[in-house]
Amino acid sequence: MLFAGGAAGAINVAVGSGTLITFPALLAVGYSPLVANVSNTVGLVPGSVAGAFGYRRELRPVGRRLFTYGAASASGGLLGGVLLLTLPAGAFEVIVPVLVGLAVLLVAFQPLLSSRLGSARRGREAKRHAGPALLGAIFATGVYGGYFGAAQGVILLGVMGVLLSDDMQEINAIKNVLAGLVNAVAAVLFIAVADVAWEPAGLIAVGSTIGGTLGAKVARRLAPATLRAVVVVVGLTALVLLLR
Repeated sequence: MLFAGGAAGAINVAVGSGTLITFPALLAVGYSPLVANVSNTVGLVPGSVAGAFGYRRELRPVGRRLFTYGAASASGGLLGGVLLLTLPAGAFEVIVPVLVGLAVLLVAFQPLLSSRLGSARRGREAKRHAGPALLGAIFATGVYGGYFGAAQGVILLGVMGVLLSDDMQEINAIKNVLAGLVNAVAAVLFIAVADVAWEPAGLIAVGSTIGGTLGAKVARRLAPATLRAVVVVVGLTALVLLLR
C-alpha cells in the first residue's frame, strides 16, 4: 500500500488519476468499495498538500483567483462526500464501475482532448477571470471528486484549459490545489462520520507524501504516454475487480 500511495501521489501531481492506483489496491486486499473509497480519500490528502507546495512558484501569478476557485471546489467536495455517505451502499457499487470506466477513457484520450483544447485556446482572447461557467464546472468536478475522485485532476485540466488562458504549468498548479481541497474537505467529513481503514490510509498517506514531493520536482520530465498506459491498465484491472 505504501508503494501504491507513492505512485498515486506522483501521478496525481503530474496528471491526476492516482486513485486508479490506490483504490483497486484497497479492493485487492479485501476492503469494500465504500470503505476503500473513504480510506483512499483520507490517505491521499498529504500527497495533495505536498504536490501543491512543490508547485508554489507556479501559483504566484494566479493571485486571489485561487480563493474563488477553491471555494467552488471545497463546497462541491463537501456535497460529493455527503452524497457518498447518504446514497445507498448498493448505489455506490453500481456507480463506481461507470466512474472508473469514464476516468479510464478520459486518461486514454487525453492527448486528443489536449490537442483540441489547445486549438480552442488559441482561437480566443485571453481569459483569466472566474466566470460562471468556470466556477460551475469547478463545483461540479468537486462534487465528483468528493464522491469518488478518480481523474478529477484530468477533468480540471480539461475545464481550465478551455476557460483560462494561463499556461499549462500554472493550470496544473491550480489543479493540484483544487483537487487537494476536495480531498481534504471530504476526508474531514469521512473521519467524522464514516468507517476509515486507518492502517492502509496511513500507508497511503506516507507514500503519497513522498510521491507528491518527488512528482512535483519531475513533472515537466514525465513521459505522458507511459503514465497514461499505466493508469489505463490499472483502471481496467479495477473494472475487472468491480465487475466480478
